[in-house]
Amino acid sequence: MLKAYIVDDEPLARDELKYLLIRSKQVGVIGESDCIEEATADIFELKPDLVFLDIELDEDSGLELAKQLENLNPAPAIVFATAYDEFAYQAFELNAVDYILKPFDEERIGKTLEKIKRMKKIGDQDLPIYSPVKNNQNEKIAVPVDDRIILLTNADIVYLESSDGKCTIETMYQKYKVSEALVVLEKKLPKFFRVHRSFIVNIDHIVEIEPWFNSTYNLIMENGSKVPVSRTYIKELKQNLGF
Repeated sequence: MLKAYIVDDEPLARDELKYLLIRSKQVGVIGESDCIEEATADIFELKPDLVFLDIELDEDSGLELAKQLENLNPAPAIVFATAYDEFAYQAFELNAVDYILKPFDEERIGKTLEKIKRMKKIGDQDLPIYSPVKNNQNEKIAVPVDDRIILLTNADIVYLESSDGKCTIETMYQKYKVSEALVVLEKKLPKFFRVHRSFIVNIDHIVEIEPWFNSTYNLIMENGSKVPVSRTYIKELKQNLGF
């Protein structure tokens, strides 16, 4: 069972989240707090597997606590649980596992726990929970979207898909349809890996490799998307991921 700690300055929100986590029968809540100072001390002592963290705390910011927790070894997985959606990008920069909005929804909490379970167990290997995307791909790519030029950080991109001569770029939080061909974008993203004539993926976002029919595979990505691997690229994929 996963050990969770909740940081929120609203008692009712803490109670609601604690109820949903306990109800899942997958999580034990080992502590809670309404301020950063107390939470920091508790978390460093109790070493929870994951921390549910509000961003707008009374006179404090949950983002600052998340930065401190990165220094723990092992660091807990961070799930931001907040009423505000405008901090999603900062949360991703801090390697958050997920970002859920208030009021809490039991089904949405379940999806978060499923994501964490996928990160913890790949195949028959038990792995530590961690936020898999360390933002070491700080380069940006400029892509034309409608009449604008959008700058995307490479590490934000989950995969690229080609269809009807156009390309869709899926990030952790949004999709972009661009006019450039996949082969053109591939040259701009040398650290990405082609797994299909129509798909290029960011390996850092792969959380599971699912066997599929006819000796092929699906890649389960961190955001829950599935990407097919064609037989042409299986050997190279195995070499890159070591399986």
